[in-house]
Amino acid sequence: MATLTASQFANLHTFLVAARHASFALAAQELALTPSAVSHRIARLESSLGLRLFERLTRQVKLTADGERIFAALQSGWDSLHAALAGGDTLAGSVTVHARPSVAQCWLVPRLAGFAAQYPDVSMDLRVGNDSVDFRAGQVDLALHYGDGSFPGLASRKLMDEWLAPVCSPQYARQHGLLDAPRNLPGATVLHDTLAWPACAPDAEWRLWLDVQAPEVNLPARSLRFDRADLCAQAAIHHAGVAMGRRQLVQPWVDSGQLVLPFGGFNLASPQAYYLVHSGRAALPARVQALFDWLLGQAI
Repeated sequence: MATLTASQFANLHTFLVAARHASFALAAQELALTPSAVSHRIARLESSLGLRLFERLTRQVKLTADGERIFAALQSGWDSLHAALAGGDTLAGSVTVHARPSVAQCWLVPRLAGFAAQYPDVSMDLRVGNDSVDFRAGQVDLALHYGDGSFPGLASRKLMDEWLAPVCSPQYARQHGLLDAPRNLPGATVLHDTLAWPACAPDAEWRLWLDVQAPEVNLPARSLRFDRADLCAQAAIHHAGVAMGRRQLVQPWVDSGQLVLPFGGFNLASPQAYYLVHSGRAALPARVQALFDWLLGQAI
C-alpha cells in the first residue's frame, strides 16, 4: 500500500485498536462499530497486505508474528503522530501514576526502563496504595486498577485480562503431595490476598477457583493472610503455603522455577481485569497520552 486511502487508514486504525485490546468486541466498543464491522475491516487489511494478522481463537483473537510486527510499527508511528498533533503540548514533564502495590511491583516497575528509553523527557511519579484515587484533587494523572471495570464518573480502558491458578514452591508441592490433584489441598496452608479487588471477601480468589476447578475440595482451615498479592507470592516462594497466583504477576517466578503450578496451568479466567483510569474531564496531556498508549502496547 504505497499510498493510503481513507478506507485503508481506517482499517489500520481499527487493527491498532483491536491489537491493543486483543478483542474485536472491545475494539468495536471503542470505535462505535459492530464487532462484524471490525472483523470485516481487519479482513480487508489482511487481504490488502497479503498477511494474516490475527489468529481467530474460540473466544479471543491473538496477534500472529506478522501482526505483532505491524502493530509495533503502527504503535510507534501513532506515538509520533500524537506528539506532532500536540504542537505546543510538549512531551517533556512529569506524569503521576497511582497503582495497586502488587501490579506496580510485579508488572509495572520491571517495564519502566523501556518507557524511559523511549520517552527520556518524561519523568514519572509512581504512587502505590490500595485506596481509591480522588482525581478531583488533580494530583494523579493516571491510575492502574484491578477490578470489574466499574469506575463511575471516570474514563477507563481495559489494559489486560487476568487468569488464576494456585502456585507454591516445588519443595512445598512435593512435601504436601500437591503435584497430582487438589485432593491433598486441605492438608496445606493457603495464602490469601485479602484485598484482591475492592470490597472482596478475604478468601474470594480461593473460593472462586475451588468452586469452578475443584468443587469437591474444602477450603483449607490453615491460612496466612496478606493485603498484597506479591506478598502472597513471596511467601509461597519461601515455602509458607499455596497462594492463588495471578498470571500477569507471578509468571516470571513460574518461568524461573521458583514457583510451580501444582494443578495445571492458569486455568481460570478472573472476573476482574486491569484497567487504566483517568478523570476524563479533558483530553490527556501529550506526556500522559504517551504513557497511556505505551502501557496498552506493553499488555499485548
